[in-house]
Amino acid sequence: MSMLRKALERGLTPTNIISYACLQVMTRWGRFWGTLRLRCKATLVGVPIGAGVTAHGPVGLMRWPGSHISIEAGTSLVSSWRRATASALATPVRLRTFGPGARIDIGPGAQLSGTSITARSTAISIGRQVLIAPNCIIVDSDFHAHWPPEARATEPGMEGDRPVTIGDYAWIGLNCIILKGVTIGEGAIIGAGSVVTKDVPPHSLAAGSPARVLRSLVPNEDRAAASQPGGQARPAGQTETPHGGDA
Repeated sequence: MSMLRKALERGLTPTNIISYACLQVMTRWGRFWGTLRLRCKATLVGVPIGAGVTAHGPVGLMRWPGSHISIEAGTSLVSSWRRATASALATPVRLRTFGPGARIDIGPGAQLSGTSITARSTAISIGRQVLIAPNCIIVDSDFHAHWPPEARATEPGMEGDRPVTIGDYAWIGLNCIILKGVTIGEGAIIGAGSVVTKDVPPHSLAAGSPARVLRSLVPNEDRAAASQPGGQARPAGQTETPHGGDA
């Protein structure tokens, strides 16, 4: 009653109080059951999970026998629109390996929202405190041979698979696709809706389809580049943002 009285003294209406209470109940209840389900399933399918890992909503864990999936301490997996802050989620988080040599490693403190990660025969590594905004897809394969066309439905083309690495503290914006063989450097930002087909240097902003590097995120580095022959300075006050929301 004392909390209710304080809330009323602050000018909060009963409807505001009820709304806030509903948000808290949904958040806590969803996190409790999601985390419990994740840990039970991870134990059954042999996926090691670190301390403090939380899940909100169902998480798909599909580990091929002989492959490896690990989720390190402090990771947050968001699979419910009730918890997602930036947008609605198209799907729950899904971590899937397709072959005995495949590997998925999620680093400590990473945040995934409706993320689909599929490793067929190589490794996909997500670094420390990486933020992956809603509805992103990360794959290590094309899943079909390029040639001949008539064999695409039957030939897996596994010789073309390549590992994917996302460095510590990187931020992947909304609705991005990270394709095979890509390395995204530490602290890099990928703008919303990008299709990443090539490596992205550390501490840089990349966006587009296909994604290209737009500028450095290191203070004053753009000015140094502009002073070089052929360099071009960015207009004052002009910036890019990833429009990716949080995880």
